[in-house]
Amino acid sequence: MYPWLDPSGRFSFFKLIVFVTLLVPGMVLLWPVIAQGGATIPVKEAILESGEWTIRILLITLLVTPLRRITRFSKLVQVRRQIGVAAFCYVMIHFGLYAISQNLDVIRIASEIVLRIYLTIGFVAVIGLAVLTATSTKSAMRRLGAKWVRLHKLVYPIAVLGVVHFFLQSKIDVSEATLMAGMFVGLMLYRFAHWRGWSLRSSTTLLSIAVLAGLATAGIEYAWYALATGIPADRVVAANLEWMWPLRPAWNVLLAGILVAATLPFGKDGFFRVKIGNLFGMILRPQHSRGG
Repeated sequence: MYPWLDPSGRFSFFKLIVFVTLLVPGMVLLWPVIAQGGATIPVKEAILESGEWTIRILLITLLVTPLRRITRFSKLVQVRRQIGVAAFCYVMIHFGLYAISQNLDVIRIASEIVLRIYLTIGFVAVIGLAVLTATSTKSAMRRLGAKWVRLHKLVYPIAVLGVVHFFLQSKIDVSEATLMAGMFVGLMLYRFAHWRGWSLRSSTTLLSIAVLAGLATAGIEYAWYALATGIPADRVVAANLEWMWPLRPAWNVLLAGILVAATLPFGKDGFFRVKIGNLFGMILRPQHSRGG
């Protein structure tokens, strides 16, 4: 089925917008590689950027379900598979560019994957995404039945592997990797809250998740610098307590959580949608004259 058609086969402007939005980062990161004929520097930069976009899009996939519960915007379900497939496409671009950087030497690529732990972790994540993509069709869902749901829960450990791979290849500057880790924690907190029966339509719940995810992000950054580098971790703590530009990952995660909470009034039963709906209803409602 074309990515701009809804499940009934009708054109969906919403799905088209999502499809085009997912294409743009790939076009931007691949253009320098194509324009410069596969020169070394553009390829190396595109490898990093495609890896970052893989993680981002994978996390957006995990955002769909809690955001649907928060806003009650049911059409979000229609684009979840599309976003998941996009994550796989980006990871294949990432892996393909890495293969190009190794001159497509299969033996060398295989040995690097075996010998370098961060590449091993990344390759396992690639295989996992390939399995999820191959079984994302309706026919696979029917064939696997209840096993399909269990299989696709692998997206959570795959996301963890992706974040760990990101940390290990980032070496010293792990700001972006920390941000992705914090976002993942926040997404898991939404699921935990739903599992516990806490309403995701509650601003208290959503703001609490934002604060907890921000604190967890600061903790992850502290732990990384304390355990994996020689950089004094207390400096990281001090930096996280300051409001500076660019913002530390903990602040970005906190603000992202607040932004998600801010979507609550615009949900299906939210204040703004109800009030705006009532306003348009009053304007468009036929006016009957008194006394008929």
